[in-house]
Amino acid sequence: MSNNQHFSALKFITCGSVDDGKSTLIGRLLVDTKAVLQDHLAGVQRSGETDLALLTDGLSAEREQGITIDVAYRYFNTEARKFIIGDAPGHEQYTRNMVTAASSADAAVVLVDAIKLDWANPDLQLLPQTRRHSLLVNLLRVPSIVFAINKLDAVADAAVAYKNIAGALEKFAQEAGITVTAMVPVSALKGWNVVTTENNDQADWCGYTGPSLLSILEDLPVTPAETDVAFSFPVQWVEKFHDSGVTTQGRRVFWGRVATGSIEPGQTIKVFPSGQTAVVSQVLSATRQPQDKAAGHSAGIVLDREVDVSRGDWLLAAEGAPEGQRQLSTTIAWMDDEPLVAGRLYWALHGHRWVKAKVQRVVHRLNVNTLAEEEATELAPNAIGHVTLALQEPLVTLPFTQSRILGALVLVDTASHKTSGAVLVN
Repeated sequence: MSNNQHFSALKFITCGSVDDGKSTLIGRLLVDTKAVLQDHLAGVQRSGETDLALLTDGLSAEREQGITIDVAYRYFNTEARKFIIGDAPGHEQYTRNMVTAASSADAAVVLVDAIKLDWANPDLQLLPQTRRHSLLVNLLRVPSIVFAINKLDAVADAAVAYKNIAGALEKFAQEAGITVTAMVPVSALKGWNVVTTENNDQADWCGYTGPSLLSILEDLPVTPAETDVAFSFPVQWVEKFHDSGVTTQGRRVFWGRVATGSIEPGQTIKVFPSGQTAVVSQVLSATRQPQDKAAGHSAGIVLDREVDVSRGDWLLAAEGAPEGQRQLSTTIAWMDDEPLVAGRLYWALHGHRWVKAKVQRVVHRLNVNTLAEEEATELAPNAIGHVTLALQEPLVTLPFTQSRILGALVLVDTASHKTSGAVLVN
């Protein structure tokens, strides 16, 4: 792992069932890494005790009900690394908020509450929401998944509880095809095993001798840029040169972020959807310095001739780029309050391109507890299913397993303009 990658900020989310201690865990991370000022700490005192959850649950409705509703981002750093944490809600009705946070995360910490499980039973059942969130982060291709088994300070035999719960998680992960990066026992309230392993009562608490949660997070890689896929670039803004005397190259700069591959002068590109080709004469950085750019970086591209390109068009590699598709087989996480039914029309947003999309058929609904495909004619709010979409105009897509950018779309309600669904191309 290159030094640069290791020190770049890690964006991770905490997820799991309701009241599993997600907000408390983040509060503990912030307090123990000295990321909270004294006056802020004084403001979250409840009857003489510090209520760590209030450090992230800032909405008045959240404090009133003692729950997390929307994703709250917090920033902190250690000597080794910078972190951006997303505190995702556990309630089923806020699954959509959790999907939004997971779609751009480098890692997910899935919390499991030992008290709520039949921890003495080796064949214990996990909570549905734990399974749902684990399946969702896996579906959204979050690169690293860490299971943190919480509240082990409150059970009679922590070692047995940790062994049985870890066994149940391993069995579930194997069945669901989830690669688990690490498993760690913690007590967010007491701070055991969260930042350091030194403050536990005994050296091998729960029979666990591995690193603390923070040490695990410090060593996780960030999501690699998609440089192994052919070049693609969604045009976000077209800027016209004021120097009208230039005839050696086009007089407009196309600004945006390189989605996949890399770009340098001399490369031949194809404009989508018009199909025209041109040669790149200049690649500019944000400060307008000539500089080659790879996936994940913003760039301004000047072509060798005048070509009709506007916001929403794509610049693609002339060779090896995917073809435009008008019918997509997709997996959709449904977020709207109205169910998804066949025949409905939505706006689909891909890159910066808007096209009309019609729901051809709902193929299956995924049972989030068993991953089984069930017959369905509609998708209820917060459901996930396989859906076939027909597009009015073609889009350049790749399967989501190949590209997190080219394989993702958003469906928007044509009347209310609400974000209705997160779409992954199969």
